[in-house]
Amino acid sequence: MELNNNIKSIAIGSFDGIHLGHQALIKQAEAVVIIERNRSVMTTGYRRVEYIQRPCFFYHFDKIKSLSAKAFIQTLSEDFPQLESIVVGYDFGFGYKKEGDTSLLQELFEGEVIVIAEVKHKEVSVHSRSIKEFIKNGEIRLANELLNRNYTITGEVIEGQGIGKKELVPTLNLNVLNHLLPKEGVYATKTLIDDTWLRSVSFFGHRVTTDGSFAVETHILDKDIGVVRGNIELEFIAFIRENQKFKGLDALKSAIKEDIEKAKELTL
Repeated sequence: MELNNNIKSIAIGSFDGIHLGHQALIKQAEAVVIIERNRSVMTTGYRRVEYIQRPCFFYHFDKIKSLSAKAFIQTLSEDFPQLESIVVGYDFGFGYKKEGDTSLLQELFEGEVIVIAEVKHKEVSVHSRSIKEFIKNGEIRLANELLNRNYTITGEVIEGQGIGKKELVPTLNLNVLNHLLPKEGVYATKTLIDDTWLRSVSFFGHRVTTDGSFAVETHILDKDIGVVRGNIELEFIAFIRENQKFKGLDALKSAIKEDIEKAKELTL
């Protein structure tokens, strides 16, 4: 890391999701140290920078996981020589096998340690683990409230099976990597194409009525978008229904029409 002699306060954490709790930490610091891990996440590293709006520095977990608590604090002091305060959450752990907690941090660091208490929203603890569970369970609206924004993923447009355009409705098929995906089913969404957010309805899951393969598909409402290439973003608004097997394409098409009308209501 390049030394930045002007930074006197930092917030430390994984900041996966940049939720309400994370935002409470970030407000208290000049810069943010993100502990990055290689795993399925709510918000990939480069997107976190967009949401944080503070200078960001990345410590890759694989490179620091063997450091003792004392060595980790020494690394921070070397990277931020003018450091006066560190902001962390109440459940912050650091050092080899998380041997350090907020109490040890206060002992080892000579400056000020600001510990942010547990943040709750509607009596629900705002924590990355709980938000991930809400997303996995399709509770998108609650997850969005705790994130203080709509949950968003990025995917590359790929070739689909071709049935949608011919027999059902045209869809964009996506290859999504390194993102936490919601439970299988249909969602009201918005899709970002060419810097414009368009209303959409999206399916995540195994195509049990047709070929049984797993797919991420989005149908754009109210507009014929033609050929789309590259990466696009999906923003989740609400869960519509569970994934289910239909007797045939006619029954599936009828259900999709209902999904479209529901998505229109939810994305007004």
